[in-house]
Amino acid sequence: MKINIRITTGAKKEMQGENLTIWSFFFLQGFSRYPKLEIVLFAFSLVMYLITLLGNSTLILVTVLESRLQTPMYLFLGNLSFMDICYTSASIPTLLVNLLSSQKTIVFSGCAVQMYLSLAMGSTECVLLAVMAYDRYVAICNSLRYPVIMNRQVCVQMAAVSWVTGCLTALLETTCALQIPLCGNLIDHFTCEILAVLKLACAHSLLMDVIMLVVSVLLLPIPMLLICISYFFILSTILRISSAEGRNKAFSTCGAHLTVVILYYGAALSMYLKPSSSSSQEVDKIISLLYGVLTPMLNPIIYSLRNKEVKDAMKKLFYRTHENL
Repeated sequence: MKINIRITTGAKKEMQGENLTIWSFFFLQGFSRYPKLEIVLFAFSLVMYLITLLGNSTLILVTVLESRLQTPMYLFLGNLSFMDICYTSASIPTLLVNLLSSQKTIVFSGCAVQMYLSLAMGSTECVLLAVMAYDRYVAICNSLRYPVIMNRQVCVQMAAVSWVTGCLTALLETTCALQIPLCGNLIDHFTCEILAVLKLACAHSLLMDVIMLVVSVLLLPIPMLLICISYFFILSTILRISSAEGRNKAFSTCGAHLTVVILYYGAALSMYLKPSSSSSQEVDKIISLLYGVLTPMLNPIIYSLRNKEVKDAMKKLFYRTHENL
């Protein structure tokens, strides 16, 4: 079999005998159609990213240093904050650079890493939110046995399952996506988002479609169904509480998590479980930007504003730091 290898402008290798196209770098179109909007988006994304880093880092620090927060809920919350930092850091720095640059490029390896990290963190968060809903279910519906059921070993195992599930499914999706021959290297997105990359495929891949469908169903509707079931029993238990103070306390412990679930799954479902022709690519970019920047930024704010323990711990940490200075 004869194989001809030709390199064009240092960007593409074609192996005709194997019908394989490998690009050494990609162009990210992003929001280049709207140059005046790019400055606004740069300022918005930078502010949101810095708030995300500060808020989630503070939340992790507080849960580690404050002994009263050494509970299952805050163990999971620390994991959630770490995921949010990793998720935003996988794509937002590249977005910020490209918004100010005329050459909006990313190398193949960087694109692969970006795609994997985004999928891994997003998938892990789907599972972790379901785990956190189960934790709230046990805490409210089976409070007497809560310390036994949700002991530290079980919590660590549940967190580990979330990470392993998310990372393995992301590895499967990324590996399959990067093996598909691409007929171009202009990605109509601001990041190496898997759906935008697959639009460059030279031919339709049934295997990739099946993998994407199975993973999407496993990580979106199924965890969301488990969350709904958990909150059905939680709500039933709360409504049977006689005192108004007890009901308010129970609602406050679940309100933050439920708010985060609605924000996260609302954006995720609109991105990955909709017909491909139901909206323009520009709308997809906006949804993706909000999903990747706004939700991780809001998570620590939601949990700190609605949780007296977190607010007290933050004040204590602030005063302690101020005294040391």
